[in-house]
Amino acid sequence: MSESLVSFSNALAAVVERTSKLVVAVHGRGRGGSSGVLWKPGVIVTAEHALRKDDDIRVTSGDGSSSAAELAGRDPGTDLAVLKFAGSAAETPGVNETPQAGNLVLAIGRTAETGPNATLGIVSAVGPGWQTWRGGRVDRYIRLDLQLYHGSSGGAIVDADGKLVGIATPVLSRIAPLAIPATTINRVVGQLLEKGWIPRGYLGVGLQPIALPEHLRTKLGLQESSALIIISVEEGAAAAKAGIVIGDILVSLNGQAIGDPNDVQVALGAESIGKTIVATVVRGGEKRDVSLVIGERPRGTRQ
Repeated sequence: MSESLVSFSNALAAVVERTSKLVVAVHGRGRGGSSGVLWKPGVIVTAEHALRKDDDIRVTSGDGSSSAAELAGRDPGTDLAVLKFAGSAAETPGVNETPQAGNLVLAIGRTAETGPNATLGIVSAVGPGWQTWRGGRVDRYIRLDLQLYHGSSGGAIVDADGKLVGIATPVLSRIAPLAIPATTINRVVGQLLEKGWIPRGYLGVGLQPIALPEHLRTKLGLQESSALIIISVEEGAAAAKAGIVIGDILVSLNGQAIGDPNDVQVALGAESIGKTIVATVVRGGEKRDVSLVIGERPRGTRQ
């Protein structure tokens, strides 16, 4: 075996040994578990989907010690959950904020039985911020070409220098595992530690996609071939206060075309709460603009 290959192998093993000290095993489900990353002193970040209970959670650290952890909050939209625990302080890892397609990466997890585990792969694609199918906002799309073994969800994705690329999740894409970037994690951690949930804007309506007839699009000058019909209106919520009624067809919010429920999610970020926006609806075959003040979404609801 060539000397360069041995050196490369030893270098990867050193990265795993060093960075695995920041990775814990999370025992938060009936069978099996997940991994988590010591994000800052007393704070662990893990994968929300793998945390099957809200209490009686324990974590196993790199030194083999087990300690209780308290759930600070969940955000299914970004597949992140935050735990508080009285463990040792974490060394802040260096962060790779600009990974490129083709970069080598390691997925590092931990189990109580075997300790640290790792898989090697590459970043297969990098893209701009996007809205997940769960309704959350992720600041960068980082797709991975590697295998996540059972228990590695919520573990660290690091580059060949040991810098953190993100947190591993297999549930935000049907194509391949993703890395949730540090910018998203920092934002979500701050909000969950403060409130216990992620604030998002709220219209208070039920929506159903519909196709817009060609003659209506031509008459009203609409570019999109689809829109959202209002099928329910919650009493006292933003839409009801503004006079929106069942049967109205929502075609835009603040001038941005709405053709899919995800478009509404994009428009209703935390920054929209308390702001006045203009919703354009079609009623009786005519367009009309309705001003409304965005409320804060109650926990467990969507639009």
